[in-house]
Amino acid sequence: MVRRRTIEEPTSRLAIWARRVALFSLAATLIAVIIVRSGALEIVPALSTLAGALVLAVLAILLAFGAALSIWFEGVGGAREAATAFFIGCALIAYPAFLGIKGYRLPAIYDITTDPIDPPRFDAIARLRPRDANPITYQGLYTAELQHAAYSDIEPDVTDSTPREAYDAAMKVITKRKWRIVDARPPQGGGPQLVEAQPRPARGQPPPAPPPRDGYIEAVARTPILGFRDDVAVRVRAIASIRPSRGAVPCGGRASTTCHLRLVMTLSTAS
Repeated sequence: MVRRRTIEEPTSRLAIWARRVALFSLAATLIAVIIVRSGALEIVPALSTLAGALVLAVLAILLAFGAALSIWFEGVGGAREAATAFFIGCALIAYPAFLGIKGYRLPAIYDITTDPIDPPRFDAIARLRPRDANPITYQGLYTAELQHAAYSDIEPDVTDSTPREAYDAAMKVITKRKWRIVDARPPQGGGPQLVEAQPRPARGQPPPAPPPRDGYIEAVARTPILGFRDDVAVRVRAIASIRPSRGAVPCGGRASTTCHLRLVMTLSTAS
C-alpha cells in the first residue's frame, strides 16, 4: 500500500501581514468612529486616530499587491489572505476618498446661508461651541459669491403659509431628521404692517400691536457615519408685499393697494 504525501504550499508572509494590518486598521477605524461620535476626545486627536487607521488600510492594500506578486512569481499560497486584506482596505478608504475628491472641488467655506445680507444668528448654540471651532460670524460677500458658485440652488424658502404653519413645518422636518434642538422660539404676531399707512389711534383705544417677532430654531445636526457636528439656525420671517389692485380691499388705509403676507424661511449652517 502506497501512501501519498501531501505537500502543503508555504503561505506568503506578505499575505499574512497584509491581512493582519487590514484587520488591525478595521478595528482602529471602528474605535476612531466611536471616539469621534461620542466626543470622548477633542476633534484633532480623534481625527488623528482615524487618519492613522486609514494609513494602515492603505498599507494593507500595498502589502496585498506585494503578496499577489509573490504568489504569481514564486508559486506560494496566500491568495485568500491577500484578497481579504485588499477588500478590507478598499472598503475603509472608499468613503473618505470620495469625500476628499468631492471636498477638493468645493470652495473652502464653513458657513452656508440662504440670506448672506442678513443671515440668521447663532445665539444659544454660540455658547455651546468649543473654543477651537470656526467663528460664527458670517464672512461677508466674498463667501457669498463662493457659495453661490458652488451651491446656486440654495435660496430662501418663500411660502404663503402663516408664520406658525411654516414654523411647525420646519420643526417637523428637524424632528424627523433627529437633529438636537438647542433653542426654539415660535413666531409671534400676525404680519408686518406698513408704518406710514397705519392710522393714528383715537383716544381711549389701545395702541397698535407690537411688531411681529421672527421664529427661530437652533439645532445641531450630525453626519451619518462619523457624527461631525453642523450647527443649524432657521429663521421664519413674515414680509408684506404690496401690489396695485383696483377695487381691492384697502390695506392700512390705502384703497389702491392690497397687502400680501408672505413667509421667508432662511437657513444658516456652520461647522
